[in-house]
Amino acid sequence: MALGTKIKDTLGAVAVMNRSGLVPFPRIDHGLSSILAVRKYGPFAGPVHAHAAAGLEADALVDERGPLTYRDLENQSNALVRAWRADGITTGTVMGAMCRNSRGLILTMLAAAKAGNKLVLMNTGFAGPQLVDVAAREKVGAFVYDDEFSSVAAALADDVLRYRSWPEAGTVSEVTTLDEAIESQSTSSLAAPSSPGGFVLLTSGTTGTPKGAPREHTSPLASAQFLDRVPLRRGQTMMMAAPAFHGTGVSQLALALALGQTVVMHRKFDPENTVRLVAENRCDSLVVVPTMLQRIVDLGPQTLAKYDTSSLKIIFSAGAAISPDLSKRTAESFGPVLHNLYGSTEVAVATVATPEDLAQAPGTAGRPPVTCHVHLYDDEGRRISTPDTVGRIFVSSGLSFAGYTDGRDKERIDGLLSTGDVGHFDRDGRLFVDGRDDDMIVSGGENVYPLEVENLLMDREDVLEAAVIGVEDAEFGHRLRAFVVSAPGVDRDAEEIKSHVKANLARYKVPREVVFIEELPRNATGKLLRNVLRDHD
Repeated sequence: MALGTKIKDTLGAVAVMNRSGLVPFPRIDHGLSSILAVRKYGPFAGPVHAHAAAGLEADALVDERGPLTYRDLENQSNALVRAWRADGITTGTVMGAMCRNSRGLILTMLAAAKAGNKLVLMNTGFAGPQLVDVAAREKVGAFVYDDEFSSVAAALADDVLRYRSWPEAGTVSEVTTLDEAIESQSTSSLAAPSSPGGFVLLTSGTTGTPKGAPREHTSPLASAQFLDRVPLRRGQTMMMAAPAFHGTGVSQLALALALGQTVVMHRKFDPENTVRLVAENRCDSLVVVPTMLQRIVDLGPQTLAKYDTSSLKIIFSAGAAISPDLSKRTAESFGPVLHNLYGSTEVAVATVATPEDLAQAPGTAGRPPVTCHVHLYDDEGRRISTPDTVGRIFVSSGLSFAGYTDGRDKERIDGLLSTGDVGHFDRDGRLFVDGRDDDMIVSGGENVYPLEVENLLMDREDVLEAAVIGVEDAEFGHRLRAFVVSAPGVDRDAEEIKSHVKANLARYKVPREVVFIEELPRNATGKLLRNVLRDHD
């Protein structure tokens, strides 16, 4: 990257951090103390340590067991590190965690950072074989899990040390709980590790065993890319509905802690309960994945009107594309508050669509925030600069990973990392994601990206969700098959749906088959499992 671009990115990032309150002028000493703490303890434990030392009295976390202050998190994570050390967990031990959103997961994140341990964040949707495969590849030596995952955790090797993070009421087990471990240890300050512990985020694993995407140490300036186009501010309250083990939850949790916010969590997602918690806690922001947002909006005006959500300034969604229909319905339900981030586990942030972007160009992924750069390339690696021309999407971000834990990497061109998606820019510089590169269907010699057909179908009032796949066909190579989840109480008419597509898109984009199903198969982070649909009878 050119020196001039680096200087421009740095100055822009500092301006964003000042605007959000991360480095507040004129009291830059407060911001600098937090940055120094991040250098010592990492992006999670560092801000908690700095806020506790500064005497911040705000609640840091509110879960089903009640509130914890920043001082509580600091003290309890200190004690947990000592408990782990007493049990023989050293800096070189790789930790694993399979936990829902709760204090158990947060304390594990903080303690692993303070102890200098790498922490592998497991998907709560794992079955035993997947957990064993990932744990073996990442060399996990100690494991923290919620009681409900006991049977899954039992598949791990016997020499993996175990701790229960959220014990079920009335259960009896020889496995130590985090509460028990913390109670027996001192809460006094700890010396900083030689290097803060890092995270291993896992890819969605929609086509096999998830790959590990490690996140070691990044510049504090990288946080500006989340704050540039999303108005998160110091002292707000955030409702964390998205799973905190995934990139969306991890990134926003880190920002909330850095800004001294209060984070509200509930272990299991329920759409109405989420809205209730937003109202009761006067939350400024709500963090979701698109399937969660869909379920919230589907509650309907009558149910949503029961709760006062006027405090909500931000709905932050990431992890999948937002259809134009869902964007419109969200604005109708909550006002112009939706911010949609486009990125991936590997590249982190690519673009952010603001409410203004979504209103002016429904379906857009938005524009790159400060320090992020997005370019399109053709199949020969030549950069595409012409508006409305589809190309492969490549991203440069200060938070991009350096490669998978197994040594593999994604394609790189000119220092930019492939997202695996294709898309185009409009004439105003907004990015549109047309679909996954490997989801493209060639039917009768024409290229079809399923997302365009899916968005058209979901814009219908009688369709809740839709997914389109390619099915082998002797005449056309592939034909399109649409899977449709109908709205309650409507007549299912496959021919009418085909006619609707034919009236709005080219003939080769019309599904030859329409299959009605009760729900689309998704994993724990809301990713559509197209391989499951391909096996559908």
